[in-house]
Amino acid sequence: MERKAFLRTLVTGVASMTTLAAFNQFTSELKEQETLMPVLFVGHGSPMNGIEDNEFSRTWKAMGKQIPTPAAVLVISAHWLSQGTRITAMDFPQTIHDFGGFPKELYEVQYKAPGNPALAKETSLLLTSALVEMDHDWGLDHGAWTVVRHMYPEANIPVLQLSIDYTKGPQYHYDLAKELYSLRKKGVLIIGSGNMVHNLRMVAWDKLNESEYGYDWALQINNKFKELIGNGHHDSLIRYESLGKEALLAIPTPEHYWPLLYTLGLKGGKDAISFFNDKAVGGSLTMTSVKIG
Repeated sequence: MERKAFLRTLVTGVASMTTLAAFNQFTSELKEQETLMPVLFVGHGSPMNGIEDNEFSRTWKAMGKQIPTPAAVLVISAHWLSQGTRITAMDFPQTIHDFGGFPKELYEVQYKAPGNPALAKETSLLLTSALVEMDHDWGLDHGAWTVVRHMYPEANIPVLQLSIDYTKGPQYHYDLAKELYSLRKKGVLIIGSGNMVHNLRMVAWDKLNESEYGYDWALQINNKFKELIGNGHHDSLIRYESLGKEALLAIPTPEHYWPLLYTLGLKGGKDAISFFNDKAVGGSLTMTSVKIG
């Protein structure tokens, strides 16, 4: 073997062993726990919630103290849609400011939580129904960092994002989430981030500061969603288009609703369900959030 080829083989082999060693060390450290880590669906609302001290952000902060400290956080955000499924696999994901027209202060936020390539690899292996690509370009969009920075302000817990394959339907997303269940046993906090009722075209912008202002149809379907979630009627939530015109108004496009299905797919048989931030904003949005477990 030529000297250059030999050195290239040697370096590649060492790198592979290092990666494998890191992977094995991480997965062995994440031992199954006696209690399951809860799962959250968070209505994230406006990006401004990421820097404001309001009732929503205060609840996120309290939730971070209420639940067990996670080994890592995995977010399924409405704002990362892809063809196929991807997972962030870099050591330090960038903070993405994927919005426009907001104050300079919001664009200056840098949430410097680490990633964890080993956990990304483990997660990809769990998702046997999808060919998961390791992503080194995305980072943390505002569906992730605006919430997580309130929960874990020290940015000392690894945060990863899993993309949503926009070519698939609701049943696919619900079923795919089930394959992540074992991460709950290893202390990984999985968060679906979107909004149950999310119709930006119908927002009453002049009512944004009016507390709990919601159109009748928005309040009606929000209550219906809560009823179905509480009773475990996931089939009806997967087939939301059959719930009537109110559901179609609430979900004109599905990207903010799909993260809820990921959360529901992770529910265990003995998990309790509770709701938080259960309020309407601007008529056609709700911040209603769900804690499972």
